[in-house]
Amino acid sequence: MRPATSAKTVRLATFNINGIRARLPNLLAWLQRESPDIVCLQELKATDAAFPRQAIAEAGYAAVWVGQVSWNGVAILSKGIEPVEIRRQLPGAPDDAQARYLEAAVQGLIVACLYLPNGNPQPGPKFDYKLAWFERLIRHAKGLYSSGHPAALVGDFNVVPTDFDIYDPKSWRRDALLQPQSRACYERLLSQGWRDSLRHCHPDARVYTFWDYFRQHWQRNAGLRIDHVLLNPSLKRRLKRAGVDTWVRGEPGASDHAPVWVELSVPARARNAPAAKKTASSRSRKRVTNPS
Repeated sequence: MRPATSAKTVRLATFNINGIRARLPNLLAWLQRESPDIVCLQELKATDAAFPRQAIAEAGYAAVWVGQVSWNGVAILSKGIEPVEIRRQLPGAPDDAQARYLEAAVQGLIVACLYLPNGNPQPGPKFDYKLAWFERLIRHAKGLYSSGHPAALVGDFNVVPTDFDIYDPKSWRRDALLQPQSRACYERLLSQGWRDSLRHCHPDARVYTFWDYFRQHWQRNAGLRIDHVLLNPSLKRRLKRAGVDTWVRGEPGASDHAPVWVELSVPARARNAPAAKKTASSRSRKRVTNPS
C-alpha cells in the first residue's frame, strides 16, 4: 500500500493490464489501494468503444485512450484531472495502424505511454518491425528529452536491458527481448540522457516487473524487468522513489505484469498554483501542439 509522505508528490505508474475487460476488477482494486495520480496502461485488447470509461470515471480517474480489436491498445489515466491528448501515434510511419503509442499533457507533465513491439519470433518480420519502431521512438524521444517540458517515457518496452534484469538468461537467449539489437536500441535511448528510474533507485536489487504464466515463474520469482519509466532532465531531479506493486501479480486472474511506479516531487510554484479544473468525464478530444 502507498506509504504516507510529508511533501506533495505525484505518483506516476505503468501497468500492462493484458486485457482491460477481463482484468478490470484487478485494475480497480489496484487503483483503490495504491491511488496513483497518473497511470499508463498497455495491452488494452479492446476497441475504443469497449474501453470501460464509466467504471474508471467512477473510480475517480479521467482517461484518454486508443484501442484496437483483440491486440495492443494504450491509455493514460489521471486522478480527477482530464489529460489533454497530444498525439496518438508515434511519428515516422503514418500507415502504422497498431495502437502502441499515446502522448498527453497531464498534471504538469508530458507523458508518453508506449507498448513497444515484442518482436518474436526472431529473426523475421516481427523483429524487423520491433527495431524499426524502436528507431522511430529514439528519434521522437530526442525532441521530448530536450523540449524543456517535464517529460516521461512510460510503458512496456519489451526489452530486458541486461542479464541482471532477468532471473536466468540461458533459456531466453533467442527471445527478442534479449537480443543484442534490442538492448542496443534501449542503450541508445538512455544515452540521450533519460534516467531509468527503477534501476536508478535500486541499483543492486533483482527487481522484476513481468512473470509469465508458465513453469511456476511467479511462484519461483523467475521474472524479467521489461516495464520502465524513463525521465528527462526536468523530472530526474524530482525523482524521490520508485518501486513495483508486486502484490498485484499474485491476485486471482492477474496480468503477467505488475505495476511499476515512481514518486516525483512537485515544485513549490506548482503546489501554490490555483487548483486545476477537475473532471472525470469521457476522454477529451482537445489537442495541444507537440512540445518536441
